[in-house]
Amino acid sequence: MNQLKIFIELSRLNKPIGFMLLFWPCSWGLAYAYYFNQNLNLFVYYLILFFLGSLLMRSAGCIFNDIVDKDFDNKVQRTKKRPIASGKITVKQSLFYVFILCFLAFLILIQFNNLTIMLGMGSMILAFAYPFMKRITYWPQLFLGLTFNWGLIMAWTSITNELNVEIVILYISAIFWTLGYDTIYGVQDMSDDEIIGLKSTSIKFKKNIKTFVTTSYLITLFTLIFVFKDFLGVNIFSFLILMFFLSLLFQIMKFKKSNSKSCLEAFKFNNVSGFILFLAIVTINFKYEI
Repeated sequence: MNQLKIFIELSRLNKPIGFMLLFWPCSWGLAYAYYFNQNLNLFVYYLILFFLGSLLMRSAGCIFNDIVDKDFDNKVQRTKKRPIASGKITVKQSLFYVFILCFLAFLILIQFNNLTIMLGMGSMILAFAYPFMKRITYWPQLFLGLTFNWGLIMAWTSITNELNVEIVILYISAIFWTLGYDTIYGVQDMSDDEIIGLKSTSIKFKKNIKTFVTTSYLITLFTLIFVFKDFLGVNIFSFLILMFFLSLLFQIMKFKKSNSKSCLEAFKFNNVSGFILFLAIVTINFKYEI
């Protein structure tokens, strides 16, 4: 039982916001690609597969991140009690968990077409390179955006078996969403990170952090509008896009650089934002009028 508790803590299964932020872009890509006048069984089946894949890969990524960062985590107030940093579990045991989780994720991946499988294998490079980015660049949040939203493209190709410019622009929109929310999240560790020499957009833009987050979210919104401009009008879709915008605005108003709790609360609100955008994209195929 104690080992189970350690595994849950190590993989962050007790903090679902992480795997949900990985899952929502997958749901967007799937909803946009799918024609809902077809049988919904395939959509639901793929949605479950992408949810499980997000859960597994986020867990594996967290464990690998803790392995790489174990010496830094000891020096950061928020992370010093993590299982590896505190010595509750060895690196060897943790690597075993990473292997098992990746193997299970691979079993899910091979349920899709060849293009999606190749994209999924390619995402491993991004996933395992990310923990090193905060050592070499002030833009690890941008790299996280590339990684966390890769599932959007995979979900699209799982249905269409092709890539196009439109889905790449939607991917860029999602990257800026991540750039915004992870900058908010990174505020919590700014002081400790500066002391130990780690980098982040939170540190780079600390004097104008609200402006940077606002800019990131505006790029997210404008690229969304560009992709979905043909669906705008007096309808439920436009109403939900407005709600998505207001959810981002709430975060900007909510977080304060001097208050870590407000940053965490604003960051977690992205679960609501992700769900709203999922509903908006689903409605495209139904064209409800209000």
